[in-house]
Amino acid sequence: MKRPFWLSLVLSIVAVVPIAIAAFIAYFFIALLGGFRFYAPLAVIVAIALAVYSVFSIFDWFTPRTRGIAFACFAGLCLLATGGYELHKAYVNSLAEVSEHEISLEQYQPFHPESKIAVLGQPASYQIKDKVPRLDGATALYPLYSAFVQAVYPKGSYDLHNFNNQIVLCSSTSYAYQRLISGETDIIFAAAPSLSQQKEAKLAGRELVLTPIGREAFVFFVNKRNPVNGLTTEQIKDIYSGKLTNWKDAGGRNDRIRAFQREENSGSQTMLQKIMKDRTLMTAPHEDVMDLMSGIISQTSNYRNYKNAIGFSFLYYASEMNRSDDIKLLAIDGTEPNKDSIKSGTYPYTVSFYAVTAGTPNPNVQPFLDWIVSPEGQELVSKTGYVPIN
Repeated sequence: MKRPFWLSLVLSIVAVVPIAIAAFIAYFFIALLGGFRFYAPLAVIVAIALAVYSVFSIFDWFTPRTRGIAFACFAGLCLLATGGYELHKAYVNSLAEVSEHEISLEQYQPFHPESKIAVLGQPASYQIKDKVPRLDGATALYPLYSAFVQAVYPKGSYDLHNFNNQIVLCSSTSYAYQRLISGETDIIFAAAPSLSQQKEAKLAGRELVLTPIGREAFVFFVNKRNPVNGLTTEQIKDIYSGKLTNWKDAGGRNDRIRAFQREENSGSQTMLQKIMKDRTLMTAPHEDVMDLMSGIISQTSNYRNYKNAIGFSFLYYASEMNRSDDIKLLAIDGTEPNKDSIKSGTYPYTVSFYAVTAGTPNPNVQPFLDWIVSPEGQELVSKTGYVPIN
């Protein structure tokens, strides 16, 4: 006996509603775990297919054999798509990544028995006994100012993740500037501020004072199998403005250029913007991620070492902290980035980095800065792997 239409409709609703609820919950948690690009949409598609199959079965549309064949084909396609996605993800994860999140800074903590930071051959002539300045800064400079701390601060535990303690932290360039401007820290170690950071300081009534403490090279890098070994400044500008889009036009293979960038207000992104000057910077590659507070957000993609990729950073970070044998540093205008070309100033993207203050009542800040630029402080700059300011 055929089921009445109204009863089939009620049963369809009863079957579909739990599927829809389950799909919503699965979508949220899968996206939260980083599967927004594939598994979250797949969960929705599977839920729709289950709902359709349930409705077709309840209304007895098509024969059971036809429905079974259709569902089996759908399941097979889902499995093939999942396999292809996982293979592609495995390939992408196998590529070298240049990202601050990939570095374990614990290995550079001061006063740790296995710390890799540089040390002086003798006790420092300057010591801070109390009222130690609060420090923050760029990831690439943490090994350096951690060495300063071990040389002159009282021996103790300075947990870089303990924001309640707030003595020696490493929150990255952009957040460090925010904390300095808001008065949450006394000194930050970073590249020169971006225009937006300068405006933020001015609006807050703060004057940023930059004390040069060392020199560094801003570098560009590619996959080591890329035949291109160097670029000109004009080619860099053309690539990052979107004018130069294929490696064959720069002496390489016939392959599109995948130009990665960094997040806004990071030290390296600010440096790229200075190089570009009046040229419009192209939109950076982005990726979607799940954020607990904001939902699904789009953020600048980290550099992945695809065969056609190009990225940038600072020499110490790229060659020491996040070293990869699969990445090749490029010469710029015919000059290789190294300590000799930094010292001589022949490398075109030689830059200073700074100890930055914005007004603080701590009486030990200026004597500490004076010691950093003294021979002892500059010895630690050199031993860490940077070039001293003098």
